[in-house]
Amino acid sequence: MFVVSLNYKVPLEQVDAHIEDHIAWLKQAYAKGMFLASGRKVPRDGGVILAKGDRAALEDELTRDPFHQHDLADYHITEFDPVMVADGLEALQG
Repeated sequence: MFVVSLNYKVPLEQVDAHIEDHIAWLKQAYAKGMFLASGRKVPRDGGVILAKGDRAALEDELTRDPFHQHDLADYHITEFDPVMVADGLEALQG
């Protein structure tokens, strides 16, 4: 399991110019079964993605993000093993 933290490097106006393409990319990664959850940080200085799978595949997928392609954000990947989860989230384990 991975937590991907995005931090914007440019003003929000530049981010917003690519937001529709970014959302389309997110939907594609969800359809592949790689992404489990995502959203904006508060305050809005980046975003967070919860992902599963292989780290190399995740790193490759992140290069397809329009935010990456236009050098709008830095990415930090944290891998973790969810040994405890709330009821109903058992599928996240393992």
